Amino acid sequence: MRTISSFLVSVVRLIFGIIEAILGIRILLKLFSANPGAPFVQWIYDTSAPLLYPFRNIFPTTEFVGQYVVEFSAVFALIVYSIVASLIVRFVAMGLTERERR
Repeated sequence: MRTISSFLVSVVRLIFGIIEAILGIRILLKLFSANPGAPFVQWIYDTSAPLLYPFRNIFPTTEFVGQYVVEFSAVFALIVYSIVASLIVRFVAMGLTERERR
């Protein structure tokens, strides 16, 4: 049973780690006004768009010092996905630990 719980926790962490990395890269690319025509930037924006859909237009996108853009919706989404990942890992670990005790 221990290997199943470790495997499930690892899978959840991997999936949410990838999600968080994509959102983090998007935040940095927006912050430093990366060229949206560059293939990598386009790929990050296209890949992260569905992840940001539930959080779209919650907060305004703000420009600082005329060149730095902070997309607060993406920052909020990153925080929410991190919390959700922690909760899922905790519940999976807790549920499987209960079964192991029986």
